[in-house]
Amino acid sequence: MSSRDKLCGPGADMEKENGIGGFFFRARVPAALGQWYNDHLGVTVVPSNYDELPWQQEAGPTAFAAFPEATEYFGDASKTWMINFRVRNLGAMVAQLRAAGIYVEIDEQHYPNGRFARLARGTRRASANLKPWLAPG
Repeated sequence: MSSRDKLCGPGADMEKENGIGGFFFRARVPAALGQWYNDHLGVTVVPSNYDELPWQQEAGPTAFAAFPEATEYFGDASKTWMINFRVRNLGAMVAQLRAAGIYVEIDEQHYPNGRFARLARGTRRASANLKPWLAPG
């Protein structure tokens, strides 16, 4: 018997989440980091009241995956999360970020689900501090 059948009963439909409603993380200076995401990636700062609209993302696939604790995939071992952003035009986004002085490293390999680039707030030396991926949607 599957875990779904154990929870919901044989043949029953399981209630499922339908998207991610928030992504929360710690930061030394939260307001400044939120403003950085707003200024460089267009992820608007969380509104201070319910009359303002929060950031709206476009529908598309989302990977949700746990990695082994010792993975080197995120770079710096002290980093415990990574976020992928979908973008319409990776080349245009990379050019925009580089024009703002942000270090971006493009992965030259083409994958079935798109191309990727790593970025960092600051210079190359600081690239291990933040490594979200940018991928076309």
